[in-house]
Order: sequence, then structure tokens, then C-alpha cells
Amino acid sequence: MPHMWWVVAAIVVLGLVVAYLVWTAGRVQRLQGRAELAARALDAHLLRRAAAAAVLAERRFGVELYAAARVALDAGPDEREAAENDLTRQLRGVQLDPGDPDCGSVIAASRRLALSRQVHTDLVRDARSARSRPLVRLLRMGRGREWPRYFDIDDPTLTVPADVPAT
Repeated sequence: MPHMWWVVAAIVVLGLVVAYLVWTAGRVQRLQGRAELAARALDAHLLRRAAAAAVLAERRFGVELYAAARVALDAGPDEREAAENDLTRQLRGVQLDPGDPDCGSVIAASRRLALSRQVHTDLVRDARSARSRPLVRLLRMGRGREWPRYFDIDDPTLTVPADVPAT
């Protein structure tokens, strides 16, 4: 009879370990999925900003801004960060009037992009942290998916001049 308690205790401990492993695997998969969704949202915001900048350049600011916007729209995955950084520098170089609807759309798209970039960075950090834990790596709980990657660009938030009221 005393051996029965050891068996029950071993089964309970084994059940707790299995429950923890299942919970950990689910957490890793959820974080990975959220990081992938955040990457898609970031990509959509990058495209919106580049499209708004292209429209603005066609109507007001000319060739250099338009070229940077087109390069950002057409860039492949390997050149994307450099193209977006160039577009950010070009946008910072022009005087944007928040009263103009085209400028306002670029400013709003840049703000949304900054927020999306921050969310993406936070989720990638969390997913990489979860996947780098020793038990997760030992049991290969993240297999089948690539490691989430950071998207390293300059802060895309555009400043509005102090003498122009923001909308």
C-alpha cells in the first residue's frame, strides 16, 4: 500500500510536467503567430506610407521623393529596410503642411507606421525570447517556422513645424 502513494505522486508530477510542456509549446506557437501577423501589418503600413508619399510627390514635391517612394514600393525583401530608410530621409527633407490633405495622409501613415513598427519589434522580441529558452530549444518546440526577424528602420514619425497647426 505505501508504494501506491509513490505511483500516484509520480503520475501527478508527470501530468504537471506534460501540462507545462503543452502550455509552453502553445505559448511559443502563439507568440510566433502574432509576430508573423505583426510583420504583415507592418508591411501593409509601409506600403500605405510609400503610396501616400508617391501621390504627394507627384502633386507637389517632385522627382527625388517620387523615386524614393517608388523604390520603397518595388523593393524586394532584402532591399526593403534601406529603401524605407531612404524614403524616411526624403520625407524629412520636405516641408509638410498638415493642412494639405496629401501631406496629412503622409503624416498619418507615418504615425501609424511608427506604432506598427513598435508593436512588431515588441512581438519579435517576445517570440525570440520564448524560442531561445533552453527547454524550448531542447525539445525543438519552434521547429517548422523561421525565427522572427526585426525590421530595422529609422523612426518614421514626421515632425510638424511648430508654427503650423496640426489637424
